[in-house]
Amino acid sequence: TPTPTTQEGVCQAGYPQIVDRPGVRARIMRLFPCSAAKKSSSSSQNSVEDELELSTVRHRPEGLEQLEAQTRFSRKELQILYRGFKNECPSGVVNEDTFKDIYAQFFPQGDASTYAHFLFNAFDTDHNGSVSFEDFVMGLSILLRGSIQEKLNWAFNLYDINKDGYITKEEMLDIMKAIYDMMGKCTYPALREETPRQHVEIFFQKMDKNKDGVVTIDEFIDCCQNDENIMRSMHLFENVL
Repeated sequence: TPTPTTQEGVCQAGYPQIVDRPGVRARIMRLFPCSAAKKSSSSSQNSVEDELELSTVRHRPEGLEQLEAQTRFSRKELQILYRGFKNECPSGVVNEDTFKDIYAQFFPQGDASTYAHFLFNAFDTDHNGSVSFEDFVMGLSILLRGSIQEKLNWAFNLYDINKDGYITKEEMLDIMKAIYDMMGKCTYPALREETPRQHVEIFFQKMDKNKDGVVTIDEFIDCCQNDENIMRSMHLFENVL
């Protein structure tokens, strides 16, 4: 899957470490390239200190110490991530069109554009139409090293398309259709057209405990944590991150 890879060793905090080698950086940064022109080779070979001065980018990330406090990444790991992010995206932000282009490469047998749109909106926490380095590392920290509760909160935000604090059956169906459209011919056996709706009917009936037509975050988390079948099904969404 296009999920970022980590070193199998464990750092002092108990998390797998991100190692500073091109292969790892390349796989991480494939999700977050930038359509801006690449800098020349001479200007891209900066020291870590130079990179963190951020004098050449339009969007300046928050201080390293603040990001270290807000994420589960070490200072060194943040330096590695930022080096790759700046090399790929000199402007300091990623736009949605580029995000869609990358997902199209990951899933050539299907149509990934709709799911990429929903996923981009989940990473774009301030809803300004771009993903900054802060957005990137905050989301990545949850997806790679967050608790079950944090990951489910993130998943709820993905399914809550209009960000009103509730998931409707239509929103869940939109996400499920987008996932199946993206998987395309990769599923076996081949999915019938009505399969997403059937799955949503089952999920929604279990989640909407008070039968008011919407799923709250408490209902969502409680149901997911207490239903092994739903947890396994929810992994479909995680596997396409």
